[in-house]
Amino acid sequence: SLIALIIAVPLSVATAVFLTELAPLWIRQPLVSLIEMLAAIPSVILGLWGIFAMIPWLRAYPFPILKRLFGWTPLFSGPIYGVSMLAGGIIIAIMILPIITSVSREILRSVPNLQREAAYALGGTRWEVTRIAVLSYAKNGLFGAAILGLGRALGETMAVTMVIGNTPQIKASLFAPGYTLASVIANEFTEATTDLYLQALFEIGLVLFAITILANLLARLLLRGMGGISTTRAVQ
Repeated sequence: SLIALIIAVPLSVATAVFLTELAPLWIRQPLVSLIEMLAAIPSVILGLWGIFAMIPWLRAYPFPILKRLFGWTPLFSGPIYGVSMLAGGIIIAIMILPIITSVSREILRSVPNLQREAAYALGGTRWEVTRIAVLSYAKNGLFGAAILGLGRALGETMAVTMVIGNTPQIKASLFAPGYTLASVIANEFTEATTDLYLQALFEIGLVLFAITILANLLARLLLRGMGGISTTRAVQ
């Protein structure tokens, strides 16, 4: 989930800024429609695409480059398997990008025009107005959008299960296979034949539920500070 946020948050905020502050009208609506369509893709379809298209490409091009440049660090050391924690983070980033973008766009649209007009009156350029007047005003709400994306990322199951490798080990390398709480439940539930096994899976589910609820509550509190923006309305 942290990998997904590192990838998705800058792209989402940059896209939201472009759509809200910079994009001409003729290109804005098609891009918004494209983002909404991306959010509607079932996770299992993204998982299949990840297995047959994304992972072979990552294994052939980006992963070797990352290993060559940063292989001296533990994060990018070890053999390249393709299915890995980094691949899982990338697929989650693709899934949460439309949500963070939609919420961020709604937040930026809620910034009062007086903020922009005052900055322009002081001689600010468009970039200065966006950076100082708009982004500074909306920073708490944008952080809330990122936390909302984190809550969604924590609950993603099918796509992540298909690309992360499903190995119950914690390794330093992002190229190594791994596990998430949701994928543990999805993989192990059918094999839970004893009470202790079932109790362990339910405990994992309880931890996942608690983390997700806390993340969503924090996101709603931060978004409420932006003038009562509804997370449901923002995602729509």
